[in-house]
Amino acid sequence: MTSTQAEIDRSYSVSNDFFKLWLDENMHYTSAAFDEDGWTLEQAQEHKARVLYDFAELDATKTVCDIGSGWGSAIDCFVRFGIREAHGITLSTEQLAYCHERNFPADKVKFWLQDYALFTPPAELKNARGASGKYDGLVSIEMIDHLCSPAQAREGLAVGLYRAYFDRLAQWVEPGAAFGFQAILRNRIPRTRKDLDDLAFTADVIFPGGLNPRIEELVVANRLRQDHRGVARAAPPAREDDPGAVGRPAVRRLRAVPRHLRPRLREPLVGRRPDEAQEDLTSAGTIPNAAIAVDRMPADTTAPTPNTAG
Repeated sequence: MTSTQAEIDRSYSVSNDFFKLWLDENMHYTSAAFDEDGWTLEQAQEHKARVLYDFAELDATKTVCDIGSGWGSAIDCFVRFGIREAHGITLSTEQLAYCHERNFPADKVKFWLQDYALFTPPAELKNARGASGKYDGLVSIEMIDHLCSPAQAREGLAVGLYRAYFDRLAQWVEPGAAFGFQAILRNRIPRTRKDLDDLAFTADVIFPGGLNPRIEELVVANRLRQDHRGVARAAPPAREDDPGAVGRPAVRRLRAVPRHLRPRLREPLVGRRPDEAQEDLTSAGTIPNAAIAVDRMPADTTAPTPNTAG
């Protein structure tokens, strides 16, 4: 099943002192963005936060929510870059405690121990346009790796789980808002016993209940179609024999952090089946992570299933 709070604690609440031994000084957990030779890990992590800040189109007048906020590292950067209000949600008790120890300004930064599927923006929140209960932008850094388990992927549930996630988040912003999104992409199928053992160790021991998404799953999860009234609605899961399965994405701006891959993340998707698109994308080399700025219209959805343990 999808990662529960107990499983998240098993991964991330081992000990904050343990993570301090090998993370950068600001406790960023995920892939850094080294755009210049000679950068330190701290510089590359700060740059990654800047990339996501820009993708989410943030500035000192904006509000933002970081879904899966970790140890508060990205929000710390956003506060220094300039933000009016920043919120973070996590399922790790130790991460939440560390965020509170940072002593952010109480009127600017808030954190919750909360499942995204149960979270609702505070009613008193106002975005830059004055809309109540709406953020100006969103950021999420590899939290999506915990939404779909290997068992759920084998049952064909991945696209539906990702669609429920994106649709839920779309309710927290106004149409046209931007989403700075980072994920580690899974671009290979296990073919040997060692591949299977490595996947099992990662999914069952390091990140129980988690699995890296495939890029075509994310694109299809964001695909829109028009109903008979011309209203944009979420598309049904793509059929394997649908040649346009990833040809009509609602992802308007798909930008990968590695610069040499950016041209490959546009045209090859149009009119391609998911397996063909994946082959085109990965032929350029391994894609370690991608940042996606998503513009979506909120669609009719069913409520996502919470991934907290009772």
